[in-house]
Amino acid sequence: MTQPLTLSSLPLFPLGSVLFPGGLLALRVFEVRYLDMVRKCHQAGAPFGVVALTQGREVRQAGAPEEQFNDVGTLAVIEQIDTPQPGLITLLCRGSQRFRITQRSHLPHGLWIADVGHIDPDLMVPIPQDLRKASTALAQVLHTLKQRDPEIPTAIVPTAAQLDDCGWVANRWCELLPVPLELKQRLMELDNPLVRLELVGDVLERTGIAPTQ
Repeated sequence: MTQPLTLSSLPLFPLGSVLFPGGLLALRVFEVRYLDMVRKCHQAGAPFGVVALTQGREVRQAGAPEEQFNDVGTLAVIEQIDTPQPGLITLLCRGSQRFRITQRSHLPHGLWIADVGHIDPDLMVPIPQDLRKASTALAQVLHTLKQRDPEIPTAIVPTAAQLDDCGWVANRWCELLPVPLELKQRLMELDNPLVRLELVGDVLERTGIAPTQ
């Protein structure tokens, strides 16, 4: 459910991926429209909005169709920023609150901005016994990623509370599973974190990642 709280003129970054609350997103920014946006957001300590593309490309090309994107996205908070060379910024962002676009505008230099309303965060719902296998398998996957490369953004060490939270476990699986972008978007938009985890559990069982037996 969208809350009355709104943001006006939120800068948007349309991507070919879905950012989930609590997730980490590494970006290499080199287009002028986004370099300026990122600098201003960092200086102001303000987030920008990540929305998943439905048409068009992340990098603007002459003659290409204009970007089209979903109405529901996630605020991205900049946690790390670096400028390894002129005209290039690298970012590490964390997803925070979901939002729904109420009005959008395309500025002359190519940046999209929007008025948005916040969507309620997931309630903390303990994981029921029949879905514990999804949490156990996630802990094992994250442990393996951490051992292979401690520096990659997904190489995190979850807390016990996170591993008992339907929304957190479902979101991390949604980031890891090779499922279509449209499905990830629908899962991110779901209001009920238990339903989201149940759907993720179905995918895990079909793929044999977290079998019931």
